[in-house]
Amino acid sequence: MKRNINFGAIAVFYTIALICRYIAVKTNLLSGIENGYIVILLRGVGPALGAFAAIKLFSLSNPLSLKGIYKNVVLPFAVYWILPAFLIAGVYYFRNGKFPLLFMFTVLSYGLLEEIGWRGFLQEQLKSLPAFYSTLIIAVLWFVWHLNLEMTADNLVFLAIIFFGTWGIGKIYSKTSSLLAVAGVHSLNNFFHEGLHQTELILIGLLLIIWIGFVIMYDRKNKVVVSQE
Repeated sequence: MKRNINFGAIAVFYTIALICRYIAVKTNLLSGIENGYIVILLRGVGPALGAFAAIKLFSLSNPLSLKGIYKNVVLPFAVYWILPAFLIAGVYYFRNGKFPLLFMFTVLSYGLLEEIGWRGFLQEQLKSLPAFYSTLIIAVLWFVWHLNLEMTADNLVFLAIIFFGTWGIGKIYSKTSSLLAVAGVHSLNNFFHEGLHQTELILIGLLLIIWIGFVIMYDRKNKVVVSQE
């Protein structure tokens, strides 16, 4: 049976997410923080705080699972966090002579903070809707949350990327229910803050192939196990 959408909980979630984002990027309240990695995390903490507040205030039985369908957190952590961190850190090392461990951790944690809200909470709350409408609503809210609202060509391209990203990450979440998995996928583009070049594009393509193949194989394996029981 499909459950009703809790619009009050969604309103609380999104209000908190927007307020936190506005404070982080449109005011000077974080200017006194010298640690740039903490500033990055504060820019993305709103969706997580909004999700936790909405779940608590409305007593929702909303699953927020790091491991999802996997037996423990080790497998998604290894595939979706350790693997990209190892590959991308290797590229940074050969270019700059050092491993950006703190940067890698920060980017992955930032992705997790966002995904707790967009997939772990909002997609769960909207899953009674047809997939296209759910994707469209999440994409628009996610786009507005970034507070880049000028209808320039770049922002229209960004909106398109957000829509297809919402669809793709949403598919991963639907298959895995794992916040670690979607946080890893979400963070993929953020790793390359200096731009996407041939090496970066090859890495992105390689990781996407590995992840999609892993999801498909794990799904087939589970179906075989269920059919044998």
